[in-house]
Amino acid sequence: MSPFALEPLGDSALLIRLGDGIDTATNRSALALAEMLRAAALPGICDIAPAYASVCVHYDIAAFANATGAGSPHQLAAQRVGEIAARFLEAKVTATDALIAEMSMLEIPVCYGGEFGPDLGDVATHAGVDQRAVIHSHTNGDYRVAMLGFMPGFPYLLGLDESLHTPRRASPRTRVPAGSVAIGGAQTGIYPRELPGGWQLIGRTPLVLFDPERGQPALLQPGQRVRFRAIDASEFAAFTQ
Repeated sequence: MSPFALEPLGDSALLIRLGDGIDTATNRSALALAEMLRAAALPGICDIAPAYASVCVHYDIAAFANATGAGSPHQLAAQRVGEIAARFLEAKVTATDALIAEMSMLEIPVCYGGEFGPDLGDVATHAGVDQRAVIHSHTNGDYRVAMLGFMPGFPYLLGLDESLHTPRRASPRTRVPAGSVAIGGAQTGIYPRELPGGWQLIGRTPLVLFDPERGQPALLQPGQRVRFRAIDASEFAAFTQ
């Protein structure tokens, strides 16, 4: 594994970079490092957010201002976070196998095509197959949540079959319905609420991806495995009753 880069992000956060690309191995390393940082339970750390190839660590300046050690609160925070990242690399930890094993496969029901997925035909045309083949490939993928981003609860999923890689729309929509399952380039994802967006909409799930009233507001978490299951409009309606 290449050495990490540690850099400030604003006045109360640090960004640990493990790479620059979007690939499964680097993402698994980012998830593993995030878990190691959580396990360390450093005083003053407010939040740890893994991304594709990096981990963002938010900290409380006041907590580090009162900590013992030489340097400013920012320097102390960087030193302590950097020490854990260095131990992570020395141990050559590249995956959170134990963490991922604990996460069960979550099945996401999706009604594909029609009013639920108006871009399914365009994705099929781009792939050179019919719409049924797109649905078959999409529901047979083994996905993992690489990160949550864009807005609360939006999962970026790795594992999309290469044949389904489709560019974003030339003209983004101003309103994408909540629960829309979409493809953007080499990724698939789910809109947790009504939003503007330029991804190709292939279906919609009746599940609520983000609810601030739940104990765990986001339905999906980084590292979690996901599979999609095709349903029809009547089954979709039954979920919402």
